[in-house]
Amino acid sequence: MSTTNLTEGQGTPLLDRVETPADLKALSLDELKQLSDEVRADTIRNVSFTGGHLGSSLGVVELTVALHHVFNAPEDRILWDVGHQCYPHKILTGRRDRMKTLRQGGGLSGFTNRSESAYDPFGAGHSSTSISAGLGMAVARDLEGGANNVIAVIGDGAMSAGMVFEAMNHAGSQHSRMIIILNDNDMSIAAPVGAMSAYLSRLATSKTYRSARDFAKQLTKKLPKMLEDTARRAEEYARTLVTGGTMFEEMGIYYVGPLDGHNLEHLLPVLKNIRDDEGQGPVLLHIKTEKGHGYTPAEEARDKYHGVGRFDLVTGKLVKAQSNAPSYTKVFSEELVRLGGQDEKICAITAAMPTGTGLDAFVDAYPERAFDVGIAEQHAVTFAAGLAAEGYKPFCAIYSTFMQRAYDQLIHDVALQNLPVRFALDRAGLVGADGATHHGAFDLAYLNCVPNLVVMAPADEAELKHMTATAATIDDGPSVVRYPRGEGVGVELPEAGEVLDIGRGRILQEGSAVALLSIGTRLGAIQEAAELLAARGLSTTVADARFLKPLDEAMVAKLAADHEVLISVEEGSQGGFGAAVLQFLSREGLLDGGLKVRTLNLPDEFIEHDSQSAQLQQAGLTAKHIAANALDALGLDSAALTGKA
Repeated sequence: MSTTNLTEGQGTPLLDRVETPADLKALSLDELKQLSDEVRADTIRNVSFTGGHLGSSLGVVELTVALHHVFNAPEDRILWDVGHQCYPHKILTGRRDRMKTLRQGGGLSGFTNRSESAYDPFGAGHSSTSISAGLGMAVARDLEGGANNVIAVIGDGAMSAGMVFEAMNHAGSQHSRMIIILNDNDMSIAAPVGAMSAYLSRLATSKTYRSARDFAKQLTKKLPKMLEDTARRAEEYARTLVTGGTMFEEMGIYYVGPLDGHNLEHLLPVLKNIRDDEGQGPVLLHIKTEKGHGYTPAEEARDKYHGVGRFDLVTGKLVKAQSNAPSYTKVFSEELVRLGGQDEKICAITAAMPTGTGLDAFVDAYPERAFDVGIAEQHAVTFAAGLAAEGYKPFCAIYSTFMQRAYDQLIHDVALQNLPVRFALDRAGLVGADGATHHGAFDLAYLNCVPNLVVMAPADEAELKHMTATAATIDDGPSVVRYPRGEGVGVELPEAGEVLDIGRGRILQEGSAVALLSIGTRLGAIQEAAELLAARGLSTTVADARFLKPLDEAMVAKLAADHEVLISVEEGSQGGFGAAVLQFLSREGLLDGGLKVRTLNLPDEFIEHDSQSAQLQQAGLTAKHIAANALDALGLDSAALTGKA
């Protein structure tokens, strides 16, 4: 797909006729090829306006067209692992007219979403769930006596997760009929694709071949043991040379491939063969694709165009707002590189997100001490624990929402043994357009209840620098720094981080009537709320807790004793910082004297994709909301702030 065709407003005559996937059934091979070009162009145009996961979606255009031509969704269940690659699927399943609302408030989700369409049978935003969910659907179909197909499309990166192998092991022993499509767009795990491979794959999925192979297996069982073993090894060796699929076959999954995932002449007959063989158990079809296929800028910068903001259609240049402040990710990255130069025991670990977590700079500086373990958060945490047990200082950088996947390892392998693993949880709090699957909403709550942890949350980028340096010095147990997505607030950055006193907060402004206590990046909001209260004659104290664990109990006790109202504010779910404050106040009897306490946190619901500012408004965590809560606690009128009568 050339940029010339895109910018000249190339028509989409075939795509204009597609209202549902059923409209693809009668199209010829040449028409399906043309439709693929039109879907690719439509995807690029839409994402240039909205931003989103472009490269992965462009890589599966032909596969998406082929699946909807061969199978009968939504009766046939098509599951897209992670959902990064689902934009062509959305275009072909009745959502084309809403694609310009992608990832915007009230618009389409950037991932598959059960509440959005019957064509999305399973929601996803985290990786490696499709085979488990697909097997569950296949078994449910069998229990009901149904005959529909279940297809799970999973990328080679997601195949590194242990959950995938647990699912395939079960699928191989369960023998329920399902189709797994391995979309291999990065690491090669088999022989090169080509015409011979396509021919052999078509042959291997044919009923004639399957029948002959099953007959041969039965025949070898009647041979003397030595000849049976020889025949079996010869057959396995031959299939290994052809397909590279012995590992899957040993798990009881019939392997086919690899195929060129952009060649409909290869894809269509193989998919039809697999669809029509009703006697089979699980089948894995291995296809090779290219991220960003058909759009030169995305082909040449696959990491950069995996997830993009708005971009210029002609040049591919990303449209970025000017900023005077570095991102939190960059600040953490630079401080860790500095610390790594001072201490050769410091190591860095990421689970397939070196760029997203900022560890790519550490990889460049100290490659022998940097480890990308793939999409395997559980392994990352226990691997870090092993390093710590041997005297090293691992920093394990994982998005807050992905850290949920390694919670048992955090407790059992790190905290229980009090090993000094340093966790850096990026994307804590609300994340905007990625929505509910990616909010770092729960870390304060799930960390609050685990013994032995030191848990820090910076209010700004300078504080993040200090907390990263502090974590490097904590050698007697595990520590966590959680920080948000996006840019800092623009404070001056020190050349090097300072080591903080563990468990010590700070008071930034003294007052007498209301105490506002925040943790993390809501500090700016409570400072603004204090100004709103001051305009109404209310003297307000502003405090930054800095630490969830250990809580600065002396500071909290003083705030409780000296003020009529105490309000805690956090960008996290219930059960986190506010709960810790309330439990301390209750335990010490500090609520017995009539202190009015309010805990402001994210509501007990999943907040969908929107801008971060809109999400904070919905959550009731803006400065006006905070000030209104203080007024309400004092029995004063807050309607002017909230707009409510």
